[in-house]
Amino acid sequence: MPDPVIRFAARGDGVTASGAFVAGAVPGDAVTEDGRLIPGPDHATPACRHFGTCGGCQLQHASDAAYATYLTDRIVEALKAQALPLPELRTPHLSPPHTRRRASMIAERRGKAVLLGFSEAKSHKLVDLAECPVLHPDLLALVRPLRALLATLLPARGRAQIRMTLADQGVDLLIAGVHAEGLAAVEAISAFAEKHRLARFSLDEGYGPSARYEPEPVTLTLGGLPVGLPEGAFLQATADGEAALAAGVQEALAGCGHVADLFAGLGTFALSLDGRVQAVEGARAAIMALGVAANRAHRTVSTEHRDLFRRPLTPNELNRFDGVVIDPPRAGAKEQSDALAASTVRRIAFVSCNPATFARDAKALVDGGYALEWIQPVGQFRWATHVELVALFRR
Repeated sequence: MPDPVIRFAARGDGVTASGAFVAGAVPGDAVTEDGRLIPGPDHATPACRHFGTCGGCQLQHASDAAYATYLTDRIVEALKAQALPLPELRTPHLSPPHTRRRASMIAERRGKAVLLGFSEAKSHKLVDLAECPVLHPDLLALVRPLRALLATLLPARGRAQIRMTLADQGVDLLIAGVHAEGLAAVEAISAFAEKHRLARFSLDEGYGPSARYEPEPVTLTLGGLPVGLPEGAFLQATADGEAALAAGVQEALAGCGHVADLFAGLGTFALSLDGRVQAVEGARAAIMALGVAANRAHRTVSTEHRDLFRRPLTPNELNRFDGVVIDPPRAGAKEQSDALAASTVRRIAFVSCNPATFARDAKALVDGGYALEWIQPVGQFRWATHVELVALFRR
């Protein structure tokens, strides 16, 4: 009798009723005794020819409904591991295909050819990109011409890292691991940047990024304001996902007159909130860019450059605020969460890209007297096992 697939494992494999892990299976499928997969109603046709080889996507074989279930299940399992009661779990927001506005790829010279794409799953082997249903079309359009340019810059068996970000003015392109020596290389870069209307073309030859082409200052619009975009700065993967997270933060902190934005970055949330905001961030270039943009627009946003891992805001400092939004990296914010748990802040909007560290930090807040009211899952890394969320804690 076929063994039914009843749930997803953390890395996207299907798990059968007997406990077997089956790659490429989704809940509703079944596995025969000889190992044959019987597709169920939520088994979808992958959107990309590279699926199964490329390490970028793990769940293209899942329907939207199954993918949404995967996102929710990851959060539920993390909360249960911390013995936390389940709050209201909202329907996951899924970013559409072709909306990823930033990408990091690898280029490799093989003879006269240049391969450009992503690594295979669990491997350093390169998948030469022919299509990608995840990337924004403006990023994907640069793949083919980039191969031609890199053929003039990469040495034999050379390897380079490519970072593309969609800014207000166009694509911000950073190439690390190549050297542009001589007039011909400089002219090739300028011609490429002008032809493809790049916002900026930078090289990192081992000493940090250096702009070789930037006709006007590069910006990213956040909360309706153009904010200077430092090279290599963090931003949410899709504008759609950013909007969903910002909407959750706005709902959670509605009516809060004085808010602290911790791990503020360029101001994704600080600039979307009403009232007075104190933005705190450890990356100097990002917090300076936010401060300049806010001052220019006369927004009531003050900024502080501060490493919140080494020096989190204390309970006394936090008690000045009506609400807090916190958006730490994947490692979470244990020390800052402990301080929040000891504060009198009324509401906390917690944004996370890691359900496990979120649940750990949520445990500290709940033990400190906060109630976890709701969680909004967000799947902006389409078809990947990467889970994001925004949650409301209320004292």
